[in-house]
Amino acid sequence: MFAVYAESFSSDDPVSALSTGERPEPEVPDGWTTITVKAASLNHHDLFSLRGVGLKQEALPMILGCDAAGYDEDGNEVVVHAVISDPAWTGDETLDPRRSLLSERYQGTFAERVAVPRSNVVPKPASLSFEEAACLPTAWLTAYRMLFGQGNLKAGDTVLVQGAGGGVATALITLARAGGLKVLATSRDEHKRSRALELGAHEVYESNERLPGKVDAVMETVGRATWSHSIRSLRPGGKIVISGTTSGPKVDDAELTRIFFLQLSVIGSTMGTRAELASLVQMLDATGARPLIDRTVPLTDAREGFAAMAGGDIFGKIVFTA
Repeated sequence: MFAVYAESFSSDDPVSALSTGERPEPEVPDGWTTITVKAASLNHHDLFSLRGVGLKQEALPMILGCDAAGYDEDGNEVVVHAVISDPAWTGDETLDPRRSLLSERYQGTFAERVAVPRSNVVPKPASLSFEEAACLPTAWLTAYRMLFGQGNLKAGDTVLVQGAGGGVATALITLARAGGLKVLATSRDEHKRSRALELGAHEVYESNERLPGKVDAVMETVGRATWSHSIRSLRPGGKIVISGTTSGPKVDDAELTRIFFLQLSVIGSTMGTRAELASLVQMLDATGARPLIDRTVPLTDAREGFAAMAGGDIFGKIVFTA
């Protein structure tokens, strides 16, 4: 079967380590099933894998990709949950110390077919296209958990989304607006600020621009470049939910004095559970909110999508179609 995979690593030029071509059909252990992939979306995790981050040399060659939507063995339309927990684990999969994602220990979704545990399959409603559904398991699930799980936000709260443009940030804006929150967003790029307004943000600001008022929560995926601004934008008792550090993890000032004096909460968030993915799917089905797709590319031309992400030339998700 045709697949997109890593056969080597390159920290300086990850796209050069990308390989395409024929790979063996997936192995299907007991309790697993095979999904015929119709669409799969690209994440920064896939670029990190090509750099050798989170993927071990002995696991190569590894088919890349965490997210997919397609048909199960009975012909049902489904979405794939990307978090693979230990078979003996019960409870929140994201807390399993032995968890992994597809494309780390197990072959990923950038192929004609992928094997996953039966418990990792979520029904796809007819209202969602395969391309839209394929955006959900990583970026959109991460955003959903940040807002409504770890953030515990409710209609009427005010939230600041840092760094509008990436897959998680655009999902945060759309989901927050659909959930009845007042949404503020920042970006260094004027065009991306305009796009954020089109997505549903009520107000937009330049990165690190002082806000006219304090917010209940900040959704942080940027890290070092926006951390101080995030802390200073919170009301007393507010919370910052962090799921990434695209500008680097080492902050110049952790703002510890403000954190304890204002009794702020700093909350980590990673991916989400299968149950949360099912709830996210139901939310989109009920509200009509949809993922923003930057571009759709045939899987055979996957290198084009990887190059666009590596160059930062995207707003929303890149989706590969089989």
